[in-house]
Amino acid sequence: MELSIGEMALIAVAIVVLFGPDKLPQIARDLGAGVRKMRGAVEDIKTEIMKETDNPVSEIKREIEKVKDAAKDFNPMKDVQNDILTDSHSSNEPPKPKPSEDETYEGPVSR
Repeated sequence: MELSIGEMALIAVAIVVLFGPDKLPQIARDLGAGVRKMRGAVEDIKTEIMKETDNPVSEIKREIEKVKDAAKDFNPMKDVQNDILTDSHSSNEPPKPKPSEDETYEGPVSR
């Protein structure tokens, strides 16, 4: 809402006529105090909104960091390798020879 110089002069004349020149300083002080209170209230509202919107974001960021830290230590191949090594060391049987190296292997029998 923009006011031209003519409109501001008209408002000033109307205020002088309505309230008189004696009360103009008091009206200006009251108006200034009201504007300061409104600005303070707006800043308080902005601060509260920023706190409320920042809190979930920072909480999500912390959760993402936790997941990243857990993923750093996760190695699925390590578990598979440990299982393979455990299975091969736990069996007391000697490894079976390949059919090409086994002299007693007869192969599939056809009739």
